[in-house]
Amino acid sequence: MSLHEVFLPFGLGPLGLAWMILAMLVAGFVRGYSGFGFSAMTIAASSLVMNPLHFVACVVVWEMVMSLQAWSGLGSNVDWKRVGLLLGGAVIGLPLGIWALQTINEDQARAAISAYVLAMSVILLFGWRLKGETGALAHVGAGIVSGLANAPGMGGLPVVAFFAAQGIPPAVFRATLVAYFPILDVYSGPVYWYNGMVTWPTVTTTLIGLPLVLLANWLGSRHFLSTDPKDFRRFAILLLAGLAALGLIKAVL
Repeated sequence: MSLHEVFLPFGLGPLGLAWMILAMLVAGFVRGYSGFGFSAMTIAASSLVMNPLHFVACVVVWEMVMSLQAWSGLGSNVDWKRVGLLLGGAVIGLPLGIWALQTINEDQARAAISAYVLAMSVILLFGWRLKGETGALAHVGAGIVSGLANAPGMGGLPVVAFFAAQGIPPAVFRATLVAYFPILDVYSGPVYWYNGMVTWPTVTTTLIGLPLVLLANWLGSRHFLSTDPKDFRRFAILLLAGLAALGLIKAVL
């Protein structure tokens, strides 16, 4: 592999590379500040300059490392039963999602990803709530949706929406998400590799980009801004919806 392919992977030009660096910095900061959104924001941004499926494995590794970075002190609040049920569903959903994405072309994949992100942004923005208790079947179902959505590396949004709809205590909410995502990503990695989604450009891009996203995540976690995290989360969702809308427009024009 040439130096050109290392520093301009996946057919990106200089402007495309600059756009992705900016997107990764913003997405990492948003994740550190608000606790979610990195994968969806990065993939949505990538869809504007490249085939977003090329970036999936990179994003999943970065997300896993950032989750481990945030693990300290959270173990006692993890609801492991929820984690197990979600993973049981995700094991079913991920291969199906990858199969579905690989049967469509780049513009169709871009449209599907953008429409999904836009729909999830609307659900998060308007605060969907569940009535009554959610049992094991509902959690497995949410896991299947998460697995399907993790085919393009965005399995977090359905779980965030599902947990938010239940009014789970904040400490349990955050700790359970932090526990679920790395395990999901460890499972996803070999599945991506088996389906040809891990290449040498994937490996080099992941290694080169890792310090960048870790720095952005750390800066966001310092909460240098005076904005309330809830208000910042609303801003992040609106930004995510805007990127998804642009991706949808690009896919249909």
